[in-house]
Amino acid sequence: MTFDGKIVLITGAGSGIGRATALAFAAHGATVVVSDVNETGGQETVELARQAGGDAIFIGADVSQPEEVAALVAEAVRHFGRLDIAVNNAGIGGAWARTADYPLDDWARVLAVNLSGVFYCMQQEIRRMLAQGGGAIVNVASIAGVRALANAPAYTASKHGVIGLTRAAAQEYARQNIRVNAVCPVFTRTPLFDGMIEGNDRLAERFEQSIPMRRFGEAADIADAILWLCSDGAGFVTGQALNVDGGLTA
Repeated sequence: MTFDGKIVLITGAGSGIGRATALAFAAHGATVVVSDVNETGGQETVELARQAGGDAIFIGADVSQPEEVAALVAEAVRHFGRLDIAVNNAGIGGAWARTADYPLDDWARVLAVNLSGVFYCMQQEIRRMLAQGGGAIVNVASIAGVRALANAPAYTASKHGVIGLTRAAAQEYARQNIRVNAVCPVFTRTPLFDGMIEGNDRLAERFEQSIPMRRFGEAADIADAILWLCSDGAGFVTGQALNVDGGLTA
């Protein structure tokens, strides 16, 4: 795969899957726009991307705020002149609780970031890609988007919604040379997931034993799948939710 000359925007790129994806694109010749609410983490990703051989800049944005998303995409295009690929990765986990007991503020926040944030990003990205004649978008969903994750109703609902948005947009813009896909990672070693299982060895073991390959995903595993979906090799692939799950959903 080569992405020489491609401009790639990645949200939530200050750590985890977003950072791994930024570094992978940079290593394959892309110029990366790193975005995150965490400027320190984002700037670290920029430096690592440059060390990997690509060019990168940081533009901060909170994807739950539509005006910040509009400014993010506008600034990326102002700086580089176009937007070829977008990876909508920013997300949060939220509380662990049963549906009847789930905190309302957590519900609102998780949906605002994980679902509305992807919608806001897609609107701005698609408008730009229509103007320039095409592009590729990958939304980072989750295995919780294709099967339930008990005690995480907001996260589960948000990731189901991401897959629905992905499929709708893929049908709407297939004739305009815009491909829209999603990846659905299994439990993956990222700061978000590590914080979720910290101090709970029993939960970590249960999660790991549920995966036929008997290991958690690594951020690089997910990045590899994202790069393929954005590559010419996946040129006839759109509207798909690709499970990257070590066989969990088999």
